[in-house]
Amino acid sequence: MGIINQTKLSVNINKLATIRNARGGNNPDILLMAKKIESYGAHGITVHPRPDQRHIRFSDVYALKDILSTEFNIEGYPSEDFIQMVLDVKPAQVTLVPDPPDVLTSNAGWDTIANAEFLTAVIQTFKSKGIRTSIFLNPDPSMLESAVKVGCDRIELYTEAFASAYHNNAHHAIAPYIETAKKANELSLGINAGHDLDLHNLHFFASHVPGLLEVSIGHALICDALEYGMSNTVKLYLNALKVQ
Repeated sequence: MGIINQTKLSVNINKLATIRNARGGNNPDILLMAKKIESYGAHGITVHPRPDQRHIRFSDVYALKDILSTEFNIEGYPSEDFIQMVLDVKPAQVTLVPDPPDVLTSNAGWDTIANAEFLTAVIQTFKSKGIRTSIFLNPDPSMLESAVKVGCDRIELYTEAFASAYHNNAHHAIAPYIETAKKANELSLGINAGHDLDLHNLHFFASHVPGLLEVSIGHALICDALEYGMSNTVKLYLNALKVQ
């Protein structure tokens, strides 16, 4: 059987904005780096603007809209200002996360049962404008039927638990993700994944999770780029996604 690369790589550029903001000015140039990352073979660019704009700013999101040629994915909690920004920008995909305003990084998926009414309204708003919707979800099959009911197109599996347990027992760590993915496939939900995926665990994850459409990777990829260079790093991650 030949090598296939069915899973797309979307590069989260938040950390590049963190470096820029640490010194002020425009170095690194976020727009230029996004274009370069696309040219190195990435299938998309992801940003996650937060209310305090500590890394990606809302102005960055609007500026990226006009220069990207690959898929643009905007992540965030669906506050009123976030919703309006996404409607203005009309990215290929919006990924909804249940983060409170002061959280350091995403740390949990949605309870699609408890938040069904809220998610349904938000997702209908985005889908009415032709924006593909994904929701951040723990590897929990019990959340999937309600995910279908709220109307999302895809789920993004929160992979921190897998990454944390990978080196101790990879097959045990991947088991709930396989179970959740199989159920999602049965329900015709697209599957994305992200959080702490890296060059050590990515190939194993992509090889075992059926129907994986896209991974969003930022922190680890940017750290690896400090050692290998951005062009080489993007290629390394693309190679890691190649499965039999």
